[in-house]
Amino acid sequence: MTLEELVGCNITDKKMETVSQALEELLVAAQRQDCLTVGVYESAKLMNVDPDSVVLCVLATDEEDEDDIALQIHFTLIQAFCCDNDINILRVSGLRRLAQVLCEPSTADNNGNEPKDLHCILVTNPQCQPLKCQALQEVGSYCKESRCKNQWVPYLSLQER
Repeated sequence: MTLEELVGCNITDKKMETVSQALEELLVAAQRQDCLTVGVYESAKLMNVDPDSVVLCVLATDEEDEDDIALQIHFTLIQAFCCDNDINILRVSGLRRLAQVLCEPSTADNNGNEPKDLHCILVTNPQCQPLKCQALQEVGSYCKESRCKNQWVPYLSLQER
């Protein structure tokens, strides 16, 4: 491995860690401001009604979801819609970490309530009171940089803490 490859890998790892932290901060801030839509079906409904308010689409899976054909079809359709409407898309792994960040149970509770579907999460930015935070800018610039490298759907791995 050359020096350039070693330094490049290190920079990439640090960048991924920074963007992962920014994504977590963004999701928490958006949740506090009620600018988060959670669930594949709920997200599709919102994008049909008001696609201009959506600034980020997070598609989350873990290894066990990769064989779920229905979910992959939903993701393909959502990704196509996001590309057509200039909505940033981010694929992430680490559903348990995502549940922790959003303070959502990752399994059914004692009352039999199923956990929320965290496979698709939209961050909205209402025109009347825009979401202004550094984390949104960081995640957006990461998505833009990835598109410039012909990686249309960038990928992040959220690490357990």
